[in-house]
Amino acid sequence: MTIIAIIPARYGSTRFPGKALADLAGKPIIQHVYERARAASLVSRVIVATDDRRIADVIRQVGGEAVMTSSSHETGTDRLAEVARGLDAEIVVNVQGDEPLIEPAMIDQAIEPFLSSPGLQMGTLKSRIRQLHDFLSPNVVKVVTDAEGYALYFSRSPLPFFRDKWHDLKNEAFEAGRLLCYKHVGLYVYRRDFLLRFAAMPQTFLEVSEKLEQLRALENGVRIKVVETEFESLGVDTPEDLAKARELIQP
Repeated sequence: MTIIAIIPARYGSTRFPGKALADLAGKPIIQHVYERARAASLVSRVIVATDDRRIADVIRQVGGEAVMTSSSHETGTDRLAEVARGLDAEIVVNVQGDEPLIEPAMIDQAIEPFLSSPGLQMGTLKSRIRQLHDFLSPNVVKVVTDAEGYALYFSRSPLPFFRDKWHDLKNEAFEAGRLLCYKHVGLYVYRRDFLLRFAAMPQTFLEVSEKLEQLRALENGVRIKVVETEFESLGVDTPEDLAKARELIQP
């Protein structure tokens, strides 16, 4: 089974233009992501997919593989699919280009269910929410799953609602792990053939409403396997996030 990780990366960003090339501990963010993806034991090849020559040059200078893609893509999934069409791979992993602290083991954890479940089409990760702020924040995507670990729904709203506890929610309940709630970790694994079908599907009502692409799969009846990970990562969407990453990466 050939497993290829693709890292979509663009220079333009509404909240943080040029973040892929922002310095983090002496390296551009995109280089950190590339090196961590390369360290995943189940991945045989890593490709950075970008529309910016500067990003491609950074990866090629460290001996990595970068592919130039169209600048008209609206989503990272579209960029991923453009590269996947030319690949001979069974499994394609979408590693977000703004996750410089991702643990290589997280990538392996998301891939593992595909090794024993030939019918599985799409998978992702979740981790426990430990802060009330994260539970309430629309910038933190929440996920609920069924008894077999398949996604029931993803939302920017608090999920589940905890109707009987809502007015008594306190941070210590989350820190102690007394409330079972999870945030979605934006790493995806696809069967290549499904990825190409998925990218060609029209956008759906819930996807557009929540601005969450994975809802397109659920609305089309596709089961998404969600693996719980004990690791934490940090997406760099703003300069403030970069400052947090610089604190966390210090030895």
